[in-house]
Amino acid sequence: MNVHRRLGTFTLTCLLAAGGMVGGTATTAGAAAQSCYGTWTYNKPSDTFFQPASYLYLATDNCADINIKTNTSRQVKVCFYASGGGLDYCQSSYKTTTAGQWKVIATDVIDGTKFKFQFASSAASSGLRAH
Repeated sequence: MNVHRRLGTFTLTCLLAAGGMVGGTATTAGAAAQSCYGTWTYNKPSDTFFQPASYLYLATDNCADINIKTNTSRQVKVCFYASGGGLDYCQSSYKTTTAGQWKVIATDVIDGTKFKFQFASSAASSGLRAH
């Protein structure tokens, strides 16, 4: 009878340990997925439609998408640039952001792709970007 009790205790201990390892993995995976967001700030001055104005952002392997979190609701799209820096194309329509919430502006962007955000308004805008 002691053998059965020990075997049961051992089995229960193994199951609890395995459950802890699975839970730990899920937490780590969740943290990795969230690491994409909040990476960089942006500050678009008034009287311009593009951010950044004088250089280009690069898509990274941090995120598969281009995301923005505006401090005020805005209409935003992405303009993509050729490797030499010339304008390649802009998305055909704007996406409306909600203040304080992340918004995916472009999906499945290849790492190293050059781009700028284009805003529908020339009003100043600030917030976070992730790409």
